[in-house]
Amino acid sequence: MDTLEFLRQNASAKMAYNARMKALSDEKSRIEGARAEAKAKANAEIAAKLLSMGMGIHIIAEATELSVEEIQALSPSQ
Repeated sequence: MDTLEFLRQNASAKMAYNARMKALSDEKSRIEGARAEAKAKANAEIAAKLLSMGMGIHIIAEATELSVEEIQALSPSQ
């Protein structure tokens, strides 16, 4: 409660607090985006390897959460 009372009374502290919270939120979004990108890349690599081993496209799609179309695009025969 002390923090809220302080921020209510001090406009510059409130602005600094809001800027910091926005920066933290932006950083969290960047990290989550990077993680999602890395997961998608790893799934594509796994799918390509499973394709080369002769595994069925529908099984690969289920295992990697990639669409059938995405997996077909990875196939060297396409």
